[in-house]
Amino acid sequence: LMADGASAALGGFRSLAAEAVWFRADRLQEEGRFVELAQLAHMLTMLEPHTPEVWSYAAWNLAYNVSIMMPTLEDRWRWVVSAMRLLRDEGLRLNPGDAELCRELALVFEMKLGLDIDDAASIYRRKWRETVADVAARNAWGELGMESSRMAEVARKYGVSDWADPFASAAYWSDMGLLAATEDQKPFLNEILRQSVARMAKARLGEKP
Repeated sequence: LMADGASAALGGFRSLAAEAVWFRADRLQEEGRFVELAQLAHMLTMLEPHTPEVWSYAAWNLAYNVSIMMPTLEDRWRWVVSAMRLLRDEGLRLNPGDAELCRELALVFEMKLGLDIDDAASIYRRKWRETVADVAARNAWGELGMESSRMAEVARKYGVSDWADPFASAAYWSDMGLLAATEDQKPFLNEILRQSVARMAKARLGEKP
């Protein structure tokens, strides 16, 4: 509501303001000033709340640029979580079921948590397991933006048996994105889904993903 309110208040000046912010964001990115860029990207989400690319841009910066600048692994995890929440709790609330936002959220689980591309990935996986254990104990899946009926369907279709596995969330969100995806968006989502399902299968066999 805040994002929509700020956008409406600017009225006809919104597009001009957004253009100026985008210009500034490009400069900050070129200069590697990612923390300032994160603040500016948040402003963009308020100016253009129904433009999925804005949310994707802001979340990518948090998860992949700002997080790695943090001095401790705990701090890095907090920024990754901030990216998840931005997409899930704000972006998808204002753009329900948007395929691009579902894809970006699935990628965070696949790339930042599931794979060992980030040197803190094992810490992220442990933190995520703790989060899922807490949510499961309280049956509060809504806190993670997940619906029990949809989880059951995803589990049935793709053999998900461990929701604490980040690849399970990657499968959930890519499958969700496919519901509203265009033909151009489907191949990327299907590939995330294929890889996630394959890695979960390996994990069940005791192999590395």
